[in-house]
Amino acid sequence: MKKVYVGMSADLIHPGHLNIINEATKLGEVIVGLLTDEAIASYKRLPYMAFKERQTVVSAIKGVSQIIAQDTLDYVPNLLSIRPDYVVHGDDWRDGVQKQTRQKVIDTLTAWGGELIEIPYTKGISSTKLNLALREIGILPEHRLSSLRRLLAVKPILRFLEVHNGLTGSIVEHTHITTEAGLCEFDGMWISSLTDSTARAKPDIELIDLSSRIRTLEEVFEVTTKPLIFDGDTGGLAEHFAFTVRTLERLGVSAIIIEDKTGLKKNSLLGTDVEQTQESIELFSHKINVGKKAQISKDFMIVARIESLILGRGQQDALMRAEKYIQAGADAIMIHSRQKKPDEIFAFCDAYSKLPDRRPLIAVPSSYSQVTEDELKEKGVNIVIYANHLLRSAYPAMKKTAESILCHERAFEADENIMSINEILNLVPGTK
Repeated sequence: MKKVYVGMSADLIHPGHLNIINEATKLGEVIVGLLTDEAIASYKRLPYMAFKERQTVVSAIKGVSQIIAQDTLDYVPNLLSIRPDYVVHGDDWRDGVQKQTRQKVIDTLTAWGGELIEIPYTKGISSTKLNLALREIGILPEHRLSSLRRLLAVKPILRFLEVHNGLTGSIVEHTHITTEAGLCEFDGMWISSLTDSTARAKPDIELIDLSSRIRTLEEVFEVTTKPLIFDGDTGGLAEHFAFTVRTLERLGVSAIIIEDKTGLKKNSLLGTDVEQTQESIELFSHKINVGKKAQISKDFMIVARIESLILGRGQQDALMRAEKYIQAGADAIMIHSRQKKPDEIFAFCDAYSKLPDRRPLIAVPSSYSQVTEDELKEKGVNIVIYANHLLRSAYPAMKKTAESILCHERAFEADENIMSINEILNLVPGTK
């Protein structure tokens, strides 16, 4: 029997998938090359179902005789191994991000006389609309919670953007651009204590209690599906931190970041301009350990944020703390700096990469904003957080509009810089 290769993601099985498999069975033995999470995440959003879950679903489809993993978007490695007589695919890949992939398939099959069979795309089926429908249904807490670890396992670097209400959450959820490499979007959200406080016109000194911050969190979760990292400031007392971990974990938060400072919390970017005290390694390690023992699932992450560079303690202190915090159970390390250039961050990255039990590394380029994601990735950074940019961009725009109305004693001059009434009425589903 001739061999037929069908590559697919199969995250949301629909009649189009079944039609392709059905046509493939008419040609011979069907071997499905199931794209791994890493392969899918390389050009679009991480699949809702993990590889093993998708494998279970596809194996139950009539006509599928074998499933093998396709580790990249490129079909060539699997084709060279299997040497199929046919490759069957929908005709929707002639344009867009998979156009070059298609050509490589044709060129490879030529070597042994194989043939590409393209099936007309099933009308009325839109993966984009299916994904949107799934987003509208929402996501279970345990699925959202686990998505950060899944992303870390399949992508070299993740980008997170600050949110402080439902609207900003919706911006992070839906904003994307299309590049030659595929879909480019934010991987998740960061709820910052700075912006959460500032949005309420309160100082960033751990004044906003956990219950209030959870209300913000719930507003965001109602309109999003992506993973969220929570800014836990100092984490408070170790005994209290245990309950915070349980609460966030239950809601579906993927990670909490706590900083190794003590006393009245001041924003890190103030550095040594104000009095700030770094917690002892022993006490902060104890807090991490208490948090890890309190969590229920294996997916929740506790991240240790090191303030040594902020407080002028130097690289050696920062590296020693990183090693000790990892020993205490920290799932990742965040290194912070207020310098305008990334030199000290890069120096830390180089030293950190040599640790025997290295964990994911997080950077927050608020002050050294000229650094690119590629540069951070090369230095081993796994997550980049844009920590306060939506609020910082919103405030100047709103202030400018307010001043314009005062200056002109009418709203007409502000119209060119603001959304139309119709746009805002259509911004949120159900408004009209």
